Amino acid sequence: MKKINDIFYSLQGEGYNTGRAAVFIRFAGCNLRCLFCDTAFETFREMSDEEIVATVAAFPSRFIVLTGGEPTLQVDESFVELLHSHGFKVAMESNGTRPAPLNLDWLTVSPKIPENIGIGKDELARQPDELKIIFDEDTDPETFLSSLPPSQSPLLYLQPCDTGDAGRNTLIINRCIDYIKEHPQWCLSLQTHKLVGFK
Repeated sequence: MKKINDIFYSLQGEGYNTGRAAVFIRFAGCNLRCLFCDTAFETFREMSDEEIVATVAAFPSRFIVLTGGEPTLQVDESFVELLHSHGFKVAMESNGTRPAPLNLDWLTVSPKIPENIGIGKDELARQPDELKIIFDEDTDPETFLSSLPPSQSPLLYLQPCDTGDAGRNTLIINRCIDYIKEHPQWCLSLQTHKLVGFK
């Protein structure tokens, strides 16, 4: 049984796959407690793998995003393979503190501190396809780059932190844009679901 916070159908709002129709499986529970997280950790229902598959199969898209919380606490390769066997491509969004299943189709790592870039340090582990850093006034993206193993070259995204304060958010966005202009290996990731107003 898995603890599921929510299953819903929407568009991917962030990163490389922005705008793509996706079924989101939001897992309850995380080994971090970030102030800007949008998941209610205490709310969940227990579902079997078969119940999850039956739920996601009702939607037209065959692209699934495993998110949380921290999905690596509950997801293993057998669950990913089950989704594959029903025709799904499987992406995961992780904080990078734990190894991810090797058979994922796409892996986004969004570490909160450079030391959390743990996925892929072991040559047998799944390497990230994209690195998405939450950018605020104190963020130094280069410290995250220096923590990456030399063998890795994920797509690089900076996402302005949504602080809930409009004035501070504007400052953060402008600083983020300026940083990317000075360091063009990074791309801007905006939370388009918040900007447009969809879940």
